[in-house]
Amino acid sequence: MVKKLLQTLQISVCIVLIAQLVGCGTLMYPERRGQRGGRIDAGVAILDGIGLLFFIIPGLIAYAIDFSTGTIYLPGTAGSLDVKDIKQVKFDPKHYNAATIEKIIKRETGHAIKLNRNNIQVYKLKSLDDMMTRFAEVLPRIQNTRIALNMK
Repeated sequence: MVKKLLQTLQISVCIVLIAQLVGCGTLMYPERRGQRGGRIDAGVAILDGIGLLFFIIPGLIAYAIDFSTGTIYLPGTAGSLDVKDIKQVKFDPKHYNAATIEKIIKRETGHAIKLNRNNIQVYKLKSLDDMMTRFAEVLPRIQNTRIALNMK
């Protein structure tokens, strides 16, 4: 009887540990390592949560590893600012209105925007250095804000 109980316990522990191992995003998606943020992959989060349900410590370790390596995030959902990808478009704002600026942004970036939305702020900047300074001031405080440049 004790032997049967021990064997069942061993098999159960093995199954749970295998599920925990498979549930770790680092093992399932090694190509995601190094991501800095984005939308959380529900599948990885649920599998890590299952590990948390069965064993607190392995579940916490799985979450910690997945968040620290970035494997819990879905690929392509994080936004980042890379200086080499910035394109400067010069124009005289005196001759343009919001609608024509929206068209310029659409033509140059491929993204349609509306400048009259609540989450968009428009600033007049003189250079790319001014823009980087403004980003450094604004981005840590604000999420989901788009900044359009109005440059001469």
